[in-house]
Amino acid sequence: MNKPEPSPPIPAKQRRQRKQTVAEAGPDPIDIHVGARVRMRRIMIGLSQQALGHAIGLNFQQIQKYERGFNRISASTLHRLAEALDVPVSFFFDALSEGPARAADNGLIRREGLELLRHFYRLDVPMRKQVYELVRAMGRDGDGDPSPQEQA
Repeated sequence: MNKPEPSPPIPAKQRRQRKQTVAEAGPDPIDIHVGARVRMRRIMIGLSQQALGHAIGLNFQQIQKYERGFNRISASTLHRLAEALDVPVSFFFDALSEGPARAADNGLIRREGLELLRHFYRLDVPMRKQVYELVRAMGRDGDGDPSPQEQA
């Protein structure tokens, strides 16, 4: 009777080249981007994680996980988030063509940028124009030329 030959052992180098699991690799950059957009919009309209969670039937911890990209957002939950945040679903994917890392680097995602924007839009239009001109003037160098950030 012929016994089947055992398969040769897999070399150590090949064993190390297996794909990482989702848990090992960490959050997907797209999930991080979508979560950051959820957070950005939530802060812009002045909602707490608790209030947003309540609006869509989840607890604040789940909203926190979505915003950090730790949990993927299902299509139905994304739709409910869009309705609660009063934006189209496509809003969550804006700037993704720049690449997830570049989009997540956007200064508006930081809390102070979002709060500044929220307060700015609470001003009446004439005051908003004055604030805009003031900030624009402050962003110029001593020669009146745009600063490097303004040119970018």
